Amino acid sequence: MTKKETKSASSGKTAAKKYHHGDLKSALVAAGTRILEEEGVMALSLRGAARAAGVSQTAPYHHFADKEALLAAIAATGFEDLSAEMARRAEGISTATERLRALGVGYVMFATENPGRFRLMFGPLIGEKTDYPALLEAANVSYQMIHETVAAYLEERDAPNRNVDANTMAAWSLVHGLATLINDGGFDAAGMGAATLEELTGLVTGFLRNGLGRER
Repeated sequence: MTKKETKSASSGKTAAKKYHHGDLKSALVAAGTRILEEEGVMALSLRGAARAAGVSQTAPYHHFADKEALLAAIAATGFEDLSAEMARRAEGISTATERLRALGVGYVMFATENPGRFRLMFGPLIGEKTDYPALLEAANVSYQMIHETVAAYLEERDAPNRNVDANTMAAWSLVHGLATLINDGGFDAAGMGAATLEELTGLVTGFLRNGLGRER
């Protein structure tokens, strides 16, 4: 084999490795996430994600049937990262009351630091979420974190209203609503009596400590 042929064969192996590397799906999801956050969901396409990931335009179809499937995968990683941030904030906190507040802060901070993914995770762009089991499973983890902590909070406070599902929805609605208002309204934390957005979130989520579990 000539030097030229050796170089050509080596180049072909490199291209094949790049095309078939085992982390292609993750690379496409990461590339799609960057496009989503920097340019918006309308700028995202399978071909665009392929270009950003440095693979051929047909490569995404080995993992995603269409754009919606890619969006579902991006949303699933969003829920995974949301759960990780909530868990990080609550780590080492012994009382359910303070864990609940920490989860709320983690929820809002993730949402405001990742507005594109946050809108995708809860928005209508993914039509039938039941078609994507991995997405549903990831979403359920974050919900269960709130649900279990609310249940522990109600027990800890000996609350008169022990409807865990209703109280979970109240807690979730508060932090989700706050996150959405911040993302859509561009609130100035200082103008609302807080030095930082995180401090503002802490003040608002503090209402959870006194509002849940009351008599209807």
